[in-house]
Amino acid sequence: MRPPQKDDGTRVNESIRAPEIRVVGADGEMVGVMSPREALLLAQESGLDLVEISPNAKPPVCKILDYGKFKYEAQKKAAEARKKQKTIELKELKMRPGIGEHDYQVKLKAAKKFLEDEDKVKFTLRFRGREMAHVDLGRQVLERVREDLKTMSKVDYHPKMEGRQMMMILAPDPTAVAQNDKKIETAVKAEATSDTEKANTATE
Repeated sequence: MRPPQKDDGTRVNESIRAPEIRVVGADGEMVGVMSPREALLLAQESGLDLVEISPNAKPPVCKILDYGKFKYEAQKKAAEARKKQKTIELKELKMRPGIGEHDYQVKLKAAKKFLEDEDKVKFTLRFRGREMAHVDLGRQVLERVREDLKTMSKVDYHPKMEGRQMMMILAPDPTAVAQNDKKIETAVKAEATSDTEKANTATE
């Protein structure tokens, strides 16, 4: 069984203190009104948890289920809701044609963060004085950026000179974002499984 209460405020198992609760079974069928102790015994017999899902109802509604799976689904829904609310922004990173390696890595790290947040990134190279005679150096810098970020982005605007500036815009790659989401889901699921194993070990 799981610890009494989780850090998200959800009452689980022994943390449910109402004198009586309305219980929903693992199959979704209404079991009836009973004491938390009686409901917890039913959950334990099935190797599941008793989770309070409607604390403000009278009496509170609790369901017999796998808390690890319940938590995973809740986090997945929250992530999807945040994704739908996301407004794509255009972030800008300014660079020099002769940018040093340290500064380049700093800019690259910032670009990765923007792309992970599903924002587009505009790279602007400014040429000064005689640097205009070496436009190819600037193009090489942007091509390096494109190559270093190809696993998580796609070119939205290819390198192009505009006055004394060369610009390129990268956009998040939907395929890469989906793969990243899958990795997160797998990690969350693994964490939930680990919690279950630890809890079961603790009660043995």
